[in-house]
Amino acid sequence: MGRPAEGYWRFVSVPVVIVLLIMGFSYHTLVVLVIHPWLNVNTTTGFANVALLTILCTMALHSYALAVVRDPGYIPSSYLPDLEEEVAVHEVKRKVFLGGNRYCQKCEQYKPPRAHHCRVCKRCVLRMDHHCMWVNNCVGHYNYKAFFLFTVYASGAGLQSMILLGTHFIQTLGDEGPEDMDAKVFSESVTSSAFPRVICAVILVPALIAAAAMMTWHFYLLLHNKTTIEYHEGVRATWLAEDIGQGYRHPYDIGIFINLVAALGPSVSCWLCPSATGHLSPDLQCETFSGDILEME
Repeated sequence: MGRPAEGYWRFVSVPVVIVLLIMGFSYHTLVVLVIHPWLNVNTTTGFANVALLTILCTMALHSYALAVVRDPGYIPSSYLPDLEEEVAVHEVKRKVFLGGNRYCQKCEQYKPPRAHHCRVCKRCVLRMDHHCMWVNNCVGHYNYKAFFLFTVYASGAGLQSMILLGTHFIQTLGDEGPEDMDAKVFSESVTSSAFPRVICAVILVPALIAAAAMMTWHFYLLLHNKTTIEYHEGVRATWLAEDIGQGYRHPYDIGIFINLVAALGPSVSCWLCPSATGHLSPDLQCETFSGDILEME
């Protein structure tokens, strides 16, 4: 098997195309078949709904594109840990240990703290969270913020869309149509225009549930400065610690605000901007609650 696609070639993927089609179809249905004929874009209410939906969809698309294209953070082949500095490595592993250096047998090279090997990408990824088929990429150090914000904006756009669809459906139930229009003709007109709206709702319901669930889950992880991998490994580490009468604390959880800053950036005003990732420098270091500074790269 060859190496997975990189950069813009990651868009050449069935799951990615499906996501883009869902976004495009839903936006078109809401604007053209719901908002415009129902609220009229020339009115304040209609224009406000179109503007809000457009902003949410644009930001969702921007975040999604960055999550797909951006390199999640691979380890250069030249990476070597500081062998002279004796630091207790607080790394949650299936084989828990303190001290020493982490070595990837598959890549045949050392890997920094919080890096993990991806079997799909066939590389070690910095601060790897998971490999996501829907972005055809690993979610890691450099594209995690974009991935998280995609779930935020997608949830917002999906929620607004479902409110509009539901309200419009309820209102049209009691609509008898123009007096000069034949009842049968009006019924056929409503049925034909309702079909794409029903399809849109059927697609949006599971999509919204999935996006909202992912957003909630990753917001919890952000608050505790964890990755999905570290969460599951932490569950086992907690069980092992309790088994010998000790406690366990996630080493990188150093406070809610600092945890959010580490992922979203030091400027709160840029937290919702997926491209504001200047704080993710190549020489990033990981601080633990004990005060140790662990090199990432």
